[in-house]
Amino acid sequence: MLARLGLPLGVLLLAAMASLLIALGVGSAQIPPAQIWDVALSHIGQGSGDTLARTMVMELRLPRALSAFAVGGLLAVAGALMQVLLRNPLADPYVLGLSGGASIGALAAMLGGLGGLAISGSAFGGALFSTFLVFGLAHGSGGWTPSRLLLTGVVVAAGWGAVITLMLAMSPAERLPGMLYWLMGDLSYARTPWPPLLLLLATCVVLIPLGRSLNVLARGPQQAAALGVAVRPLEWCIYIAASLLTAAAVTTAGSIGFVGLVVPHMLRLLLGNDQRLILPACALAGGTLLVLADTLARTMIAPEQLPVGVITALLGVPTFLFLLYRSR
Repeated sequence: MLARLGLPLGVLLLAAMASLLIALGVGSAQIPPAQIWDVALSHIGQGSGDTLARTMVMELRLPRALSAFAVGGLLAVAGALMQVLLRNPLADPYVLGLSGGASIGALAAMLGGLGGLAISGSAFGGALFSTFLVFGLAHGSGGWTPSRLLLTGVVVAAGWGAVITLMLAMSPAERLPGMLYWLMGDLSYARTPWPPLLLLLATCVVLIPLGRSLNVLARGPQQAAALGVAVRPLEWCIYIAASLLTAAAVTTAGSIGFVGLVVPHMLRLLLGNDQRLILPACALAGGTLLVLADTLARTMIAPEQLPVGVITALLGVPTFLFLLYRSR
């Protein structure tokens, strides 16, 4: 069992380390790997790296790369959880409106002059409210179905988009550029990667032991209940975990779409449906994808930078349409 889990996770870990190395070296000024190694040695007091290179790596690129890794991992794990709950590969925090609800909560806190934990708490509340709203509206006389939930989520996400537009229209003009860029997914001001990284690690530690129960739940709530799984508490755990992960990602980098859609689906095609493997693999692969996407976003039209949400949308929209076509 450990060998079966260890090999793909080891490969993904190496890919994640390679993506971070690329992010540290590529930019408006190229930094070769040997110089990055000198900077790392100088940071622990065992070398004398170039001062400019050290400033670029340790103060600019490394915090941004780690933030991108954390956000990508959070969104991918949240997407994997929602796909287990809905038993639908099209489920995703962005598509189902969780990202929109979290964005509204965070924007409301910003406009109210709040900061720090208040923004994170408001984003979490918005994501959780959006989750309950989608599931409540999708619940018909015969219960909710995955297709009904998906359509309801798309409509709710569109509604949140309208509310966000209204909030922007009523915002002070001097705040608009920063708010717009943040809403498109921006890692330029992500300078504190440790809280989302610790949340990602803690979530994986908590959820991996639940992997067997998640595997059964993915086959349907009736079968899970028949096999002794406490379905309702597990579903509540998924609701809260997906909302918390989405809120942390939105607070760190704004609204970034389709990472939670593309990564879990591709990993299931490659690795199967065992959640004990899929969840940590999503954390590594989602982080790797967003680090590479952010590196591309800040180098494609350098010295100007694109919002990373543009890159993920260019990847995610064709994938979403392909999955929608296959699910007919």
